[in-house]
This record gives sequence, C-alpha cells and structure tokens, in this order.
Amino acid sequence: MYGIGRLSSLANVKIPTIRYYEEINILPEAERSSGGQRRYRQSDLERLNFIRHARDLGLGIEDIRDLLRLSENGENPCVDADRIAAQHLSRIKDKIKHLRRLEKELKRIVSHCQSETIGDCYVIQSLANHALCGDEHKEGL
Repeated sequence: MYGIGRLSSLANVKIPTIRYYEEINILPEAERSSGGQRRYRQSDLERLNFIRHARDLGLGIEDIRDLLRLSENGENPCVDADRIAAQHLSRIKDKIKHLRRLEKELKRIVSHCQSETIGDCYVIQSLANHALCGDEHKEGL
C-alpha cells in the first residue's frame, strides 16, 4: 500500500492531480487508514501510470475514461480503442498542420523586422494590424 505522496512520486503525478482524478472518478477513491490517510494499491499505481501516459500523449479525460472502461474487460474488441486512438491521431495531425502554418507566418514576420525602434517594428505592426499577416494562420481564426 502507498500513501498519496509515495504514489505521486512513483507515478510522477502531482498530489492535487491524483485527488482530481479521484474526484472525476477515473481513479478509484482510495482506501483510508485508521488515521484517515489515503492508501493506494499496486493496481491504483498501474491505473495512474496508464492515465499519465495517456495524458502525456495528449488524450482528453473522456477518451481516457473510455479506454479505461474498455481495458477493464480483456475480451472487449480492440476496434473501439483503435477508433479512439485514430481520432486522436487525426486531431494531432490537424494541430501539427496549424502549428506549421503559425511557424511559417512567424518566420515571415520576424524576417521583415529590420527596425531598431518599437515604433517601426514589423512584429508589433503585424500584431496590431492583421491585414499585414499572410494567409498561413488565418484559417484557425
């Protein structure tokens, strides 16, 4: 059994985050010691590691909740987990495309900035007047 501090350390998850995961029911409520301290099992650590890894990959809480539900029965078909992962991958690819457009626009803005004073700074002017920007990042607005 682990106290919350030890669980936090082992899983590399902050204590308030562990409490939050309990609150939203993706981590089971911990057992309590006679002194009222939270006590966690090895299975709680494994579940928390699953959640942390999924969060590291950018999955949202609802996707994680669905994947945890699916993982509770080893006989469930993998197609549902594959669908969740494929949808997330698609969202990530869209974000990467958007970030590349932003990168291109920022490079353009920076390359135009040759002035020595803020009054003539192209970065400041571009941020103040969207018409000076290229089309690369306007799709996301």
